[in-house]
Amino acid sequence: MSGNEIWIGNDHGGYQLKLEIFEFLHKKGIAVNDVGTGSTEIVRYPYFAQKVASAVSEGRAARGILICSTGIGMSIIANKFKGVRASLCTSTFMSKMTRAHNDSNILVLGGKITGVLEALDILDAWLSTKYEGGRHAISLGLIREAEEALCNPAGWQPADPTK
Repeated sequence: MSGNEIWIGNDHGGYQLKLEIFEFLHKKGIAVNDVGTGSTEIVRYPYFAQKVASAVSEGRAARGILICSTGIGMSIIANKFKGVRASLCTSTFMSKMTRAHNDSNILVLGGKITGVLEALDILDAWLSTKYEGGRHAISLGLIREAEEALCNPAGWQPADPTK
């Protein structure tokens, strides 16, 4: 796993924003592992969320980005994975707070609800904000405790939709 590499998954609703994010990350020298769809043809977002969320959950990726039309569906499925703290952000303030207080490891964006410039500002803030720890570690400890009790360690491995 490259500490600087970010995994990106998207469905058709997030394709155009993904292209803008690629260019932004490339300019920053951040490597990307693209596991999203490569077009605007309709696909099912859980397949792509699973690829990023399982990589983060299993430690193959430190961070990920998920993009669908609203970000809602992607955030719902991603947060089913143990150790994933996926945060749907619609403002720069939200992205700063989710990194500082929640140590968010997956940023979720809505490709049809957030403009490109705002999405790039959100991403930049998410990338540059450090986790504060301290009192916030208590809440993250409770989340980990709940995951141990509630999560199935076998995980979910959906069939490949292209076969």
